[in-house]
Amino acid sequence: MAKQKNDGATIDYEAQLWQMDDAMAGIERDNPTLKGVLAKDYARPALDKERFGRLIDLISNIRVGDQEARAKDVLGRVYGYLLSQFASAEGKKGGEFYTPRCVVRLLVEMLEPYRGRVYDPCCGSSGMFVQSVEFIRAHATGNGNAGTARADIVVFGQESNYTTWRLAKMNLAIRGIDGLIAHGDTFHNDRHPDLKADFILANPPFNVSDWGGERLRQDKRWKYGVPPTGNANFAWVQHIVHNLAPAGVAGFVLANGSMSSNQSGEGEIRKNLTEADLVDCMVALPDKLFYSVQIPACLWFLARDRKDGTFRDRRGQVLFIDARKLGSMVDRTHRELTGEDIARIAGAYHAWRGERAAGEYADVPDFCKSATLEEIRKHGHVLTPGRYVGAAAQEEDAEPFKQKMKRLVASLRDQQAEAAKLGAAIAANMKELGYGG
Repeated sequence: MAKQKNDGATIDYEAQLWQMDDAMAGIERDNPTLKGVLAKDYARPALDKERFGRLIDLISNIRVGDQEARAKDVLGRVYGYLLSQFASAEGKKGGEFYTPRCVVRLLVEMLEPYRGRVYDPCCGSSGMFVQSVEFIRAHATGNGNAGTARADIVVFGQESNYTTWRLAKMNLAIRGIDGLIAHGDTFHNDRHPDLKADFILANPPFNVSDWGGERLRQDKRWKYGVPPTGNANFAWVQHIVHNLAPAGVAGFVLANGSMSSNQSGEGEIRKNLTEADLVDCMVALPDKLFYSVQIPACLWFLARDRKDGTFRDRRGQVLFIDARKLGSMVDRTHRELTGEDIARIAGAYHAWRGERAAGEYADVPDFCKSATLEEIRKHGHVLTPGRYVGAAAQEEDAEPFKQKMKRLVASLRDQQAEAAKLGAAIAANMKELGYGG
């Protein structure tokens, strides 16, 4: 199929697609980690050759290979943009492979994975890893690292969906990130069974009921209680704990129900995790952040050793952050956390952990509260931040009650009079048009 251009030149779109197939084969040949990952059937009859050819022409005009473009990660940013747009268009299905960038950034900013083994047991399109490397590059100096921060991390991941696994591999390859990303079911075919990670970041699928838990009742990962067969939330939590190094930390997304549910033994598992002094921080997120669900979610932060010398001794304490009022709507159905929102949440956590650069920590009513284990016990080990942070102090109203009522009644009568005038005007217009009573 050929197409005539305005300047008289002829574009052979079919030849372009054959060249694409050859290019994909060449990329796989030169990059063994991508073997079997890239599509090589662009010349198939079912593909709209003219439309795809135009897309190739459009992308060909984007500079991606020179030094400036590589420094700005142009290709990676284009790929990330396409992923986000596809996730938005796919709705619920989109959430299976894409975690909103602001949520990933918040997790990374709070955990600060400068070096070590970073693991995501349900890695989707590898956004957690990409953002971790971007964080290190952005914080090459400062944050108490004495200018030594560099991309000194090794990433491990697993993804059960084959198509999403391919997206993950490509996402890392585009940015030159080496990663051990395996394909398979994390619960039933764990490809990293002996891994002890320094950092775990994850966004497990919410409330999965068909995860095959009935076949894993005796699994060694269930140290804090056997998770219910009808909900995988606490199976993910315990898998994450199982894979943490002795000084490892984890941050992950879960459905809000995980903070308070007592169904099928979930409350007992949550109690055991809390009493084991693993829970470091809980963050309640605003709604409409995710493409897959409109229900609000929360962030769990766990730490194996909360006495470690890196930060202050936090044993017997949990930080609760209520961020439900933060974020800005970017369209009718989706909200994003701003840079200021992320800095406020992460800053509170860093200060509470005892990082000198973050300043002194202080409870802020309606936002954050450092609660003791005894307080948590009084709440039945429910970890919902709203139970602990309290309400912000209301400004005192100095206007006397009688004076306020007189003013409000007068305002109401003015509004009623204005409404009557508008109603009369509308009735007159309707009558003039022949629709009057």
